[in-house]
Amino acid sequence: MSSETVNTFEAQQQGRPTGPLVHGYEVIIGFETHAQLSTASKIFSRASTAFGAEPNTQACAVDLALPGTLPVMNKGAVQRAIEFGLAIGSHIAPKSIFARKNYFYPDLPKGYQISQFEIPVVQGGAVEFFMPEVKGVAEKKTVRLVRAHLEEDAGKSLHEDFIGQTGIDLNRAGTPLLEIVTEPDMRSSVEAVAYAKELHKIVTWIGICDGNMQEGSFRCDANVSVRKPGQALGTRREIKNLNSFKFMQQAIDYEVRWQIEQIEDGKAIEQATVLFNPDTGETRAMRTKEDAADYRYFPDPDLPPLYISEQWIEEVRGLMAELPRVMAERFVRTYGLPEYDATQLTQSKAIANYFEATAKACGQAKLASNWIMGEVSKYLNAIEELSFEEFQETVTPANLAALIGRIHDGTISNAAAKKIFGEDLVHYPGTKYDGAQDYIDACIEAKGLKQMNDTGALEAIVDEVIAANAKNVAEFKAGNEKALNGLVGQIMKASKGKANPQQVNDVLRSKLA
Repeated sequence: MSSETVNTFEAQQQGRPTGPLVHGYEVIIGFETHAQLSTASKIFSRASTAFGAEPNTQACAVDLALPGTLPVMNKGAVQRAIEFGLAIGSHIAPKSIFARKNYFYPDLPKGYQISQFEIPVVQGGAVEFFMPEVKGVAEKKTVRLVRAHLEEDAGKSLHEDFIGQTGIDLNRAGTPLLEIVTEPDMRSSVEAVAYAKELHKIVTWIGICDGNMQEGSFRCDANVSVRKPGQALGTRREIKNLNSFKFMQQAIDYEVRWQIEQIEDGKAIEQATVLFNPDTGETRAMRTKEDAADYRYFPDPDLPPLYISEQWIEEVRGLMAELPRVMAERFVRTYGLPEYDATQLTQSKAIANYFEATAKACGQAKLASNWIMGEVSKYLNAIEELSFEEFQETVTPANLAALIGRIHDGTISNAAAKKIFGEDLVHYPGTKYDGAQDYIDACIEAKGLKQMNDTGALEAIVDEVIAANAKNVAEFKAGNEKALNGLVGQIMKASKGKANPQQVNDVLRSKLA
């Protein structure tokens, strides 16, 4: 546990605020995330987990707990739980127990759900992530995990196209889930979304979950409460089944405002399960929230304890690919990147591999990092229908490296490179040229973007600008650094943008000195 986490935990225990206040209230958020495990069959039966089948065609006798059937543990689901535990530094329990969670709902065919209660398979651990940058600074956060336990999913209630009735599709019944539960460590909707994105990255990176939120493969429940600094934890309300990061932030923000308004009006918050309506942007109570005692947990008599040997854990560890946090540490160590850059570049395997190939090809890791996090990311965000895989078919690591190489050797400025990237490189015709380098050089020549390398010509322009801007010169010599920017701008204008900005700065300072 990091010192930052310990300090946060101590502050929570003492009732001190650990995040920004909202109208004088501290926001407390914990998460429960259901990650559907990427097995071909269900957790206790051989029925398929494929998405999109006709309703009720993938629910077998075991899933429905028909008389005479017995559940059999899916080894693949256990292995994926072990992988997750190793990825976040958890304790893998050598022995864990399955229990029956009893409740009655139309889409729960057994009348109970097989889950884990007292002894889960994954215990403890933490997720570290960076918050979005604010004024160029990105704060690092740590969210502690309580547990991650294996369980089966329920079916699905369908409320549309049934002439005012509800239909039941039991295809999901028995689908393997890993429920990941955090401590109440988050203090804003922004922090909650940043945590959820990092968790999503981890489970998809190691391949235990496809992360498809629209299909229900990655579902988040947010437990939200508010309190005045120094007070005990407030009564929480659980927002169920948040299936997009956008709705997640909207739902939490609304719930926080609603709870504060209730308290300010003298009303008590009642523990409840609520749903978010994206059309209205509001949450509404679905039912009073149950506690563990209401589910009458007891050990499942049909399932023996789950034993996991140290040998099995080490075998799984040996099969796992390089984890994102390990790769990020390597990027810092090998390429000299800041920790923030390394973390952003390891948001997905595709981006991480693209960066590494580009950095090796151009020999300029920081420039490659800046371009991928900056111009490449900006371009992809602007064209939503373009996938990263499609993008890199045209702008290969070698092609981007060729452009970065021309920045590094001073042939073009960064601004000129952005122009070529957006207008030319993303449309690279390939076969018409011997290679991307020839194509980029041809574009530089055709657009007249080559930087001025004639020192004598540059010094002549600098002398003219100094002579014509006596006021700026005087202000700079009086200690006003901003006055230099105006002179640089005049020189760049006079050179038609072809002067090297760094060279301009150096020559200008030398002459003014």
